[in-house]
Amino acid sequence: MPTPSFITELRRHVGHDPLWLIGTAAVVLRDGDAGPEVLLVRRSDTGEWSLVSGIVDPGEHPVDTITREAMEEAGVVIEVERMLWLVVDPPITYPNGDQCQYLDHGFLARWRSGEAHVGDEESTEVGWFPVDALPTPQRARMAPMVAVAMREATAPLFTLD
Repeated sequence: MPTPSFITELRRHVGHDPLWLIGTAAVVLRDGDAGPEVLLVRRSDTGEWSLVSGIVDPGEHPVDTITREAMEEAGVVIEVERMLWLVVDPPITYPNGDQCQYLDHGFLARWRSGEAHVGDEESTEVGWFPVDALPTPQRARMAPMVAVAMREATAPLFTLD
């Protein structure tokens, strides 16, 4: 996955030491013939199906980030409806030794326009899937994240376990 330039610059100073980063993801829904469908991207780095997601740039609002990421990753315009979760993800060590931990903002969004397609090198496939028939392999916690989005509106969750 391409690393945002602000992180590359930070890494020049901190090396592989842990970075605390802000992430965002969206359960993007549309009405399908057989019921609701969710937009998923197949990650080029792991081959797993995943929600549209990204790292928040300095000074950027997480809603603006996920709206931008939906266009960049999948070529679609979305409208964010509500926040679903705010969770601290476990620490990650990437193959190159970089360490990160994310404060993840999750949103429910609706597709508004655009034909879903692979928009950048971060994914190899993009598609709409029935919410009750998610493809595999998939990112850990993706199915619970979709399940949260399908619930009646509630306050945001602070854990997805």
